[in-house]
Amino acid sequence: MNTILLFVAIPILVIVVTIILEKLLNNPLLIAALVFAVFLVVTFAIGDITLLIAAFAYALLALLTALAVRAFCCLKRLLCRESNENNNNLCDTLAESIDNNNNLCNNNNCGCNRHRGR
Repeated sequence: MNTILLFVAIPILVIVVTIILEKLLNNPLLIAALVFAVFLVVTFAIGDITLLIAAFAYALLALLTALAVRAFCCLKRLLCRESNENNNNLCDTLAESIDNNNNLCNNNNCGCNRHRGR
């Protein structure tokens, strides 16, 4: 398999898909398991030991990316809450730069707010 594909294209794809899945599923372990399962199936379909090692690396990359997205989302929510208490425009600036929405913090679209009771 092409080295550039293994070391550049697939990791970028894993990062982008992980970010999307984290916003939808909000479960980093589930996302890492899903990425690992997909690459494990591909590994046994093609039958190369290099892909088996890469499957573990991609699953770890997916887990780290999902945790980073969750941490960023929670940090954004905390900053927006403080901004709303102080009547600053920080929340609006963050929301517009990230999602181009008017005010994400008031709409509670952050994944951190979904499972507050746990």
